[in-house]
Amino acid sequence: MSAAAAAVSPGHAAQVFSAHDIYVAFGVNAGEGLGLPEAVEIGDVYELDERGGPLRLMLTHAAPGADTRVAAGSALGLPGDRVRVAARYTLMSPDGDGVELLLLEVAGKLCALPLSPMSLRTEYTLLRVDAAPEESRLSDLMCVSFARGTMITLANGRQVAIETLRPGDLVLTRDHGAQPLRMIGNATLRGRGAFAPVVIPAGTLGNSGDLIVSQHHRMFLYQRRRMQGLATAEVLVQAKHLVDQETVFIREGGMVDWFSLVFDRHEIIYAEGIPAESLMVNDATVNRLPPDLAADVKARFPGLAQVQHFGTEAGRKFLEEISPSALYRVLSRPPVMRDHRRAR
Repeated sequence: MSAAAAAVSPGHAAQVFSAHDIYVAFGVNAGEGLGLPEAVEIGDVYELDERGGPLRLMLTHAAPGADTRVAAGSALGLPGDRVRVAARYTLMSPDGDGVELLLLEVAGKLCALPLSPMSLRTEYTLLRVDAAPEESRLSDLMCVSFARGTMITLANGRQVAIETLRPGDLVLTRDHGAQPLRMIGNATLRGRGAFAPVVIPAGTLGNSGDLIVSQHHRMFLYQRRRMQGLATAEVLVQAKHLVDQETVFIREGGMVDWFSLVFDRHEIIYAEGIPAESLMVNDATVNRLPPDLAADVKARFPGLAQVQHFGTEAGRKFLEEISPSALYRVLSRPPVMRDHRRAR
């Protein structure tokens, strides 16, 4: 990859639903689709309309201070249309799984971007409305990222700080051995709300150092004996689901320098010595590059479209039943404990 690629961070394809396809099944606004904050009611119960379906929204990865825009190939809007975050909603299913939705406005139309999976024939109760979510780039919000200082294992076994990596460096992956790093995404965000990092202290999962990741970043856990309720021994767990606010916690405050790593495939890499996912990207990454660089990437990596790594995703209900601590593996503690809760 040329030096120019190092300065370019990945774009994204998002799976969204028309706001009309997430409708009130029971409540004050029965029969109506998801609306703007002034039109919704706390306590209303929503469902996904089986007659609808997901739509592909292609997004640019905006430069600092710039708006997120529609990219080529999107099912909504036209290339260059602004994508505005109109609201953030928090809902809960009957089994206690929480779902955050972003209400987006694209070319005058409303659509919903679930930040966690939603299922058909499931009732979701609206618990919270944030009518003025903090301004941020959508692509940053969807990133799974590691904080500055995270130690990444290279193919030769050496560990280096994530911010020192460069495209072309060979990184150790669980399934495909040594793999060259293709792109590096970087964003500095205020550590509040959805952008507040999850801190997994050293030793909790066998990690050699404190692991600080974004809330939606998934850790890869392998159980020698498949736990009851899981389809496979390989488990992907979002970091936010490991939080018990005692051992693993969310740290609010300060600024966080995030880094995302992109490979030819969606990989499981090693961060602080334990397996975690890389950023999953697809053709949106290519579509937003400068024309000369895009042509080079398409020639070298035809059909670039990553699929999710195999494994069972453990949801909040399962983790609450067993408690997150059942997945912790405290090997050792450093002789002097740092105050992890203090913002950097």
